[in-house]
Amino acid sequence: MWGGRFAEGPAAVMREINASIPFDKRLWRQDVAGSKAHVAMLGATGIVAADDAAAIAAGLDQVAAYYEANGVAEDMVLEDIHMQTEARLADAIGPVAGRLHTARSRNDQVATDFRLWVRDAIDQVLGALGALREALLTRAEEHAASVMPGFTHLQSAQPVTLGHHLMAYVEMTMRDISRFADARVRMNRCPLGSAALAGTGFPVDRDATASALGFDGPTRNSLDAVSDRDFAMDYLMAAAQCSLHLSRLAEEFVLWASQPFGFVSLSDQWSTGSSIMPQKRNPDAAELVRGHSGRITGCLVALMVTMKGLPLAYSKDMQDDKPPVFEAHDLLGLSIAAMTGMIESATFRTDRMRQVAEAGFSTATDLADWLVREANLPFREAHHVTGRAVKLAEGRGVALDALSLDDLRAIDDRIDARVYGVLSVDASVASRTSFGGTAPANVRAAIAAARETT
Repeated sequence: MWGGRFAEGPAAVMREINASIPFDKRLWRQDVAGSKAHVAMLGATGIVAADDAAAIAAGLDQVAAYYEANGVAEDMVLEDIHMQTEARLADAIGPVAGRLHTARSRNDQVATDFRLWVRDAIDQVLGALGALREALLTRAEEHAASVMPGFTHLQSAQPVTLGHHLMAYVEMTMRDISRFADARVRMNRCPLGSAALAGTGFPVDRDATASALGFDGPTRNSLDAVSDRDFAMDYLMAAAQCSLHLSRLAEEFVLWASQPFGFVSLSDQWSTGSSIMPQKRNPDAAELVRGHSGRITGCLVALMVTMKGLPLAYSKDMQDDKPPVFEAHDLLGLSIAAMTGMIESATFRTDRMRQVAEAGFSTATDLADWLVREANLPFREAHHVTGRAVKLAEGRGVALDALSLDDLRAIDDRIDARVYGVLSVDASVASRTSFGGTAPANVRAAIAAARETT
């Protein structure tokens, strides 16, 4: 490729460090699609003769069929997917293949291919997140009234429902969906026609190529178009945030599956055993999802650091933009699929959840609130009275609602029998009717609203 300028070929190490074909071969579908749109435009504008454009388009179909059947060879001489495709095209149709690169640079070519790939990746993630969201909604609906302990500082705080807990992850998933969708809208501009960095003197029709490739229009500045990788970082930022949400859910499954919690039993499909301890049932899938989050976040940091000091326009450093995006996408796809499978197949032990909710004085706030509402105590005083009641119950090893009325009145004589209407965990969750609260009716309404949201 450099024969007109260079008298010698590259050193072996230079050839290896310079080649990107081992990873950018994943772009072959996008490279063929971009090339077909480009040559169609060249033919329509008369930049390339119509017969030549038709021959090139047919040849690109042959190249695509070859790739589909045989894959892409890692030829270090043909250092990237663009040169590989052009060489195969020349083998198929002869010298006319050389006209394909008219009014185009590898700079705008790779920027276009990569945008197309990231756009496809976003569509895949959106589909996977939709399935995860549906799995969460289905299980939340099933357990809209199943009582479990709610935690702060991993200490029993107030009773909630399992449905409400799972709906928290629905909210996270919907924000993830929104982030990916926003990134897709923002990136959907076509760099083709920007050429190396300054545009081209050929009378190209950039709107035509943008439309043919499903973009909303062409990019507006040729320098920015070939040097921009914001779209890749947008994808990685959304992926990293999504992976953090998956990691939090995975961590809860790891905790809940442990014997001290005993809240969930993961199916055999999502568990492993031990090579030495036959009784073990390890939540390895959840642990791997948790681990993948760190790697995905690392991919984001890697690309950000690569891009942080690059002057305009294209620099070879940007060849390293694709491996972190490819790695993150593969890991994220696995993580979403694994969490979806675990949620769909998990057996939630609601009896154990209720037992823990009842044992942790989780209705103490309900007693304090009752004292404010019914006995007109200031909240700080009600908090103090409730603390004394908790201390008494803890000393006796009983729940708050197991204390007698005489016990409670000995602490504060403004307490009466109506208090027992708020001291059970069921009464507690049923009372949390504020918008976004854990009352079963609220949970069911939230599920219905989520199902109406696309």
